[in-house]
Amino acid sequence: MNEEKMFHIGLSKSVKAKYAILPGDPGRVPKIAEYLDEPRKLAFNREYCTWQGKLCGETVLVTSTGIGGPSASIAMEELVRLGVDTFVRIGTCGGMNEKVCAGDIVVATSAVRMEGTSREYLPIEYPAVADFGLTCDMVKGAESLGLRCHTGVVQCKDSFYGQHAPMSMPNGYELIRKWNAWIAAGCLASEMESAAIFAVAAARNVRAATVLHVIWNQMRREKFGEKDESHDTDNAIRAAIEGLKYTIEKDKAAAD
Repeated sequence: MNEEKMFHIGLSKSVKAKYAILPGDPGRVPKIAEYLDEPRKLAFNREYCTWQGKLCGETVLVTSTGIGGPSASIAMEELVRLGVDTFVRIGTCGGMNEKVCAGDIVVATSAVRMEGTSREYLPIEYPAVADFGLTCDMVKGAESLGLRCHTGVVQCKDSFYGQHAPMSMPNGYELIRKWNAWIAAGCLASEMESAAIFAVAAARNVRAATVLHVIWNQMRREKFGEKDESHDTDNAIRAAIEGLKYTIEKDKAAAD
């Protein structure tokens, strides 16, 4: 592999940044970059689209991860090699808890490791946990904007249709059994990347947090017949940007 250029994300070691925002969708990268000063596109290879900008005077990268833990972990690994030590995932999720509604924000404190990537980083007994200080800043960012925000555990899986059509799978009864267990334990929402991101952060001694936009809640659909959907991720983006501002300013103060 070319040591001067990251094999997957296509960035060279000339890129210098401590902070990275990680959406899943490459199409969301320019939208997030609009909230930064001096935004410009750096690279686009496979699912990895990267833009660069400034926030509070610091360089921030916005790199898409694609769907799922394997591609997210690759993006993080290569960004860490470039010097990034603070990661904020901005993504979407489906609500699991009845109090979580379409359009709400969920800031994950930890993630159920119902996926495979984290197992190649950490023993299964080790939890996938967000950085506490960074997570507090994300909550503060959401609250400063007056957004409806929930904090708690999210569930991460590898199969989207294993969740939405479990009985179409030979393993359907096991999927449903575990799904019911996560709900009984108070899981807020389901998504596909945070467990891997938190595991990589632990293994590489960097910080990571997750801010999620709730598209829908299938439990509210089943119980109340609610059909609400929300596909505009702008609030989650704004919350994460405001949260990262707090983090950057604290980092600057600590360095003085």
